[in-house]
Amino acid sequence: MTTEELLKKVRKIEIKTKGLTRHIFSGEYHSSFKGRGMAFSEVREYQVGDEVRTIDWNVTARFNTPFVKIFEEERELTVMLVIDLSGSAFFGTQNRSKKELAIELAAVLAFSADSNNDKVGAIFLTDKVEKYIPPAKGKKHVLYLLRELIEFEPQNHATDISEGLRFFRNVTKKRSIGFVISDFISENPFIDAFKISKRRHDIIALRLTDPAEQVLPDLGMIQLFNAETGTKTWVNSSSRRVKQSFVDQYQKHELELHNAFKKSGVDFASFSTTEDYIPVLSSLFQHRR
Repeated sequence: MTTEELLKKVRKIEIKTKGLTRHIFSGEYHSSFKGRGMAFSEVREYQVGDEVRTIDWNVTARFNTPFVKIFEEERELTVMLVIDLSGSAFFGTQNRSKKELAIELAAVLAFSADSNNDKVGAIFLTDKVEKYIPPAKGKKHVLYLLRELIEFEPQNHATDISEGLRFFRNVTKKRSIGFVISDFISENPFIDAFKISKRRHDIIALRLTDPAEQVLPDLGMIQLFNAETGTKTWVNSSSRRVKQSFVDQYQKHELELHNAFKKSGVDFASFSTTEDYIPVLSSLFQHRR
């Protein structure tokens, strides 16, 4: 990709995602994530309309009248995008690849952070951390991050999300928001890494999917290629048994993934390469209010 082509692509993504950020996600981002960076300031007497969950029960018991805690919003938060760019990220059968979907999601989140004066950084991940972009503010930094993401060519093809989260914890000491963008197709376990990371940080898992991963097309004998291991397998895609086995494996993985994230307390949402990601992202933001 030439420099001119790259700049055009970045500009196109900027126009699309900044419009979404400004008109759809700005308020939702603020209420969903900024509220998590609050510091206790003082207490005052309860007033009609105050949330019950803000009542300070110790002070209330002492004075025999309800008092609520007052919090001040931290001046800024840090948003870190942990992006899986292993071999399977380049898969996509119709509208776009999972990497292209990841770029748009990253752009929306980065511009949302920028519009709220937050820092944003990125970790590009395979089975190792291949690139680290330290958090910073400003549109210029966001555009730099997106250019790097678009141009990035990974050295490795396998996935180790735990390694990315370990690096995130090591370089980010202050409580931050971590978006892990991946298809979560990995032979290396990663749920424990999410649990450990969540003790200090606000972690959200954004899963990327493609319809071809769910159902085999009826094309007779076809060769399946594993982009992460490099292995090739011939299967009869017209066989009912093979097709059902393919569906069963996908549904099993889907259920295990949902249950694992639910148990770990990590917010989780799925995005398809063939569908509009706006309703899903908006629903996620609203759920976190």
